[in-house]
Amino acid sequence: MWIQTAALFGALGVVLGAFGAHGLEARLTPDRLDVWTTAVDYHLLHAVALLALALYARATGAKIRGPATGFTLGILLFSGSLYALALGGPRLLGPVTPLGGLCFIAGWLALIPLARRS
Repeated sequence: MWIQTAALFGALGVVLGAFGAHGLEARLTPDRLDVWTTAVDYHLLHAVALLALALYARATGAKIRGPATGFTLGILLFSGSLYALALGGPRLLGPVTPLGGLCFIAGWLALIPLARRS
């Protein structure tokens, strides 16, 4: 399941990156385009991390639910809120971004017990 999730997030990240570079470049202010780019960067970075984690779990049988969930929620909340804000979404979404960042941090910290077990 996690490999499929990583694959979908990876494909979506590439699509959204291309859309930002080619479809939004003339429509967004430079500041909003920077926000979009930040969302894509974190999105793709964590999709690759999720894929590596899923492949590690497949090879070792390790349980990765904690870090995988952190990365998934981080992509949805952090990058998702930034995508929406860049497109002019309600400022109400602003506080969602740091929650996504906390999910990313929790995902990375959840890797520590995996390292201790192996």
